[in-house]
Amino acid sequence: MQQLPQQNTTAILRPLTTSGGKPSGGELRRTLSGHQGGVTAIAVTPAGDRVISAADDRTVKVWNLETGEELFALTGHEDWVRAVTVTPDGFQALSGSDDGTIKVWDLETGEERHTFRGHRDWVRAITVTPNGQWAISGSSDTTIKVWSLRTYAEIFTLTGHSGPVRALAVTPDGKKLISASFDSSLKVWNLDTQQELVTLLGHANTVRAVAVTPDGKKAISASEDQTLKVWDIKSKTAQLTLKGHTKTVRSIAVMPDGKRVISTSDDRTIKVWNLKTGEKLFTLTGHEDTIRAIAYIPQKHWLISSSLDKTLKVWTLTRETQVIALPRHQKRVMDVACTPDGKRVVSASFDKTLKVASLQDGREIYTLVGHHKEVQAVAVTSDGKKAISGGRDCLIKVWNLDNGREIKTLRGHKSWVRSLAVTPDGKRVVSGSLEHILKVWNLDTGEELFTLTGHNSSVQGVALSPDGKKAVSTSVDSTIKIWNIETGELILTLYGHSGTVRPAIVTPDNQWLISGSSDRTIKIWDLATGEERFTLTGHQNRVRGLAVTRDSKRLVSASEDSTLKVWDLERREAIASFTGADGLWCCDIAPDGETIVAGEKSGRVHLLKLSTRN
Repeated sequence: MQQLPQQNTTAILRPLTTSGGKPSGGELRRTLSGHQGGVTAIAVTPAGDRVISAADDRTVKVWNLETGEELFALTGHEDWVRAVTVTPDGFQALSGSDDGTIKVWDLETGEERHTFRGHRDWVRAITVTPNGQWAISGSSDTTIKVWSLRTYAEIFTLTGHSGPVRALAVTPDGKKLISASFDSSLKVWNLDTQQELVTLLGHANTVRAVAVTPDGKKAISASEDQTLKVWDIKSKTAQLTLKGHTKTVRSIAVMPDGKRVISTSDDRTIKVWNLKTGEKLFTLTGHEDTIRAIAYIPQKHWLISSSLDKTLKVWTLTRETQVIALPRHQKRVMDVACTPDGKRVVSASFDKTLKVASLQDGREIYTLVGHHKEVQAVAVTSDGKKAISGGRDCLIKVWNLDNGREIKTLRGHKSWVRSLAVTPDGKRVVSGSLEHILKVWNLDTGEELFTLTGHNSSVQGVALSPDGKKAVSTSVDSTIKIWNIETGELILTLYGHSGTVRPAIVTPDNQWLISGSSDRTIKIWDLATGEERFTLTGHQNRVRGLAVTRDSKRLVSASEDSTLKVWDLERREAIASFTGADGLWCCDIAPDGETIVAGEKSGRVHLLKLSTRN
């Protein structure tokens, strides 16, 4: 999916919570594009100011992390570049290639300093000892070679694996080497004596990656069997197996505190784990293909990932360790609404329930049960005391938010109730249905006042003007209609979208009508004249949800492309984005203008904080 160019954004969305008790954990800062092939490996300089990437386009690129600028393209390999590392002093990079060579590069000038030759097959792994004196390479010829970075001579070769050597890690004291292989094993070597100390067995398939904790006591491995294992090097046993990826785990990085490990996979996700408990903390998504490598930059709390989609992505990881959770539904979340005091959120789901939760601590206050089929829509009265819900059972239910009890049921629709809106005075509710109509109800008595007809297909969205005088409806017929809610008269029909129009809202200043469509666009209209003012583009799938801040300056949109975007309506551009794990179907903004709630197809409910980037 396309990501916003983060270097141009002026605000960021900080994920505070996600349903299920796991923090979302990070935001995409920028994407680095320039390779012509899949990015297979990355390394970061000790100062955290540059990243070096290797790719199957036979090049190595050096990037300025602060600006995203490409500094050098290092060329010379004759085949895919599979591995890259940086010396501890940050002055040199080493790359390993399918051409069987290891090249040493000067990071100040971009010049090639030396080429190591000796392997008989692809070089798949490379590392440097902590003292910067030795380079160590692993190859598909099943051997490990140790080279002098001072004399450029081969010092010795380690043999013992029966398959290609895929990954290498050296303990912080420089005394032990751990190697991972296609033979499903890891081996621990004594670099002083050149002896194999132990073989670690437990994975059911190729071991793709290995890392060591900062204290040198544990090794973490990743495999094609879709798991990570945490090993006690001294006792030679696997203490934990981490499960959660759905495809091959490609790379891992241990965070400096030694308490968390980060993994990437062919399932296109990045996962962060608690090394003590094995708990999955959160997942980052955004790449369009296998994620081959990652590196963590402690100075900035940044994570760099590289993928076969030909890009590198820079993420800012949140530092918070205490998180709250919003209750998770069992099926997709169709609609969300915040109470006017900003203290609670009500979510409606295909699991036939509504959940009322605290926005302060994530506590579930009530689960509202009464609909016989999927709940499609929810709205809250301006005093925050009632919630109104509509569903596929053709019913509209009114709930008491103080005690969670059902007050009354409104009957009259003959098909799904797809959308709802409550007048500012809390006296009437407008409902839109798949039977092509809208109904206006007296909320106190439950009486149907009148029916609005005119659409040629199902009504998908309903909104009301802040003065309570106009209703707006959207439809599968690609039109938007503006109605006089006092008389039921049709005022205007707006044409312009090329697909189903779903969400619609009116800005609090009563000036603009905003609509989102399956044509992937958001249109802004003059409410008084019906004139189309401008169109916002950027989503890659249907726009499902819209919300606007009280000052009418910022718009939030949710889309089936899994992204939530924040737009500056004066500048007419996106200023921040968030990527969920699945399609986002709805959103709302709390009165503070910064707290955003988004409902996901998976059943998750995300709580996000909008803040200005420093």
